[in-house]
Formats: sequence, structure tokens, C-alpha cells
Amino acid sequence: MSFDFLSEFEMRCRDFLETQGHADAAHDISHITRVVKVANQLAIEEGAELAVVVPAAWLHDCVSLPKNHPDRHLASTMAGDKAVDFLASINYPAEYHQAIHHAIRAHSFSANIVPESLEAKIVQDADRLDALGAVGIARCMQVSGALNRALYSLEDPFCEVREPDDALYSIDHFYNKLFRIAQSLNTSSARIEGKRREGVMQEFLHQLAQEV
Repeated sequence: MSFDFLSEFEMRCRDFLETQGHADAAHDISHITRVVKVANQLAIEEGAELAVVVPAAWLHDCVSLPKNHPDRHLASTMAGDKAVDFLASINYPAEYHQAIHHAIRAHSFSANIVPESLEAKIVQDADRLDALGAVGIARCMQVSGALNRALYSLEDPFCEVREPDDALYSIDHFYNKLFRIAQSLNTSSARIEGKRREGVMQEFLHQLAQEV
């Protein structure tokens, strides 16, 4: 599939996404464009099919539900369905539809679907990398603010003697989820970048500890 075709397709994806809503500020078009960029890089490094990775990355959050929505675990399947409908409407080659649908379904934490293809693994990795590093810190705070979570526990800010509770505290989300991401990534390229970004977050907590 030619570069010109994919470039034109990406413009159509952006136009389509502008007509869709997003659950919160952490899942807006800037999140999507970062995931697309990283997914492209990983696909090239890992030798994956760009004709699957690029559309799946662009459309992975075309249906987005809030973190506390009871149907959150179904959002990625709903996104896959909507993505395939959109792809069919613009005559995107049907031979890629099933693989794109799977990659979108499998990207989600809450769906708990194992990615079976290299392309699905890459889209999942790219999405999860966006939860790490400086951007990951900022996105965590965006979501936590929307859910009215406190920044940290006054008694034990860094979960030294208690179990993390990210329903109450933003910083607890680092321990409950974010610091588990790097080791769970699928591709070697993503794991290297994940560890680097995790180091940024560890340094943030070190600085926060000095200030509080």
C-alpha cells in the first residue's frame, strides 16, 4: 500500500474523528495522533503491516467511554465495529478489515483481549506507551481531576505501608497500574521505550516526595 494512499487515508480519518466525541481530555485527538506516531515507528522497527497498524491506531478510540462507565469493557469492540463501518464507507481494502477490527478490540486494558497478531500487539503497545512518561503523568492527572480524585494520601503518599487505591488518589494509579505497563509490553522496541518512560515517572515521584 503506497505512502500517498495512507497519507490521504489519514486525512480522512482525522476528518471522521472530528465528528466523534471522546470520553475525556486524555483521549482526545492529541492522544490519537501520538499513538499513530508511535505505532508507525514500532511497525517499521518490528516489520508489521502498516495497512493494518495505521488505520487501527487512528480509529482505536473512535468509540470512547469514561473510565467509570459500566460498559467501559465493551468500548473497544464498539470502536472496532464503528471503524470497520467507516472503512467500508470509504472503500478501504476489505482484506484488512478483520485484522484492523482485532487490533482495535485488543488494545484496551478493560477489554482484556489477548492480541494475536503482530499488528495488534503494536497498536496495544503504542496505546499503552502513551500512559507512560511525561505525557502519561499529565494524562493521569487529567483523568483524576475529572473523577475528583485527591492527588495523594496524606498519611502514606507513596503506598509504602498500604495497598494503592486509585479510586481515591491519583498517585496510587502509578502503583496500581502504570508501573506494571513496561514489563507487559509485547514488542522489544516498545519495552525499551517503556522502561525509559517509566524512569521519567520514577523521577517525578522522587521530586514530588521532596516537595511534600
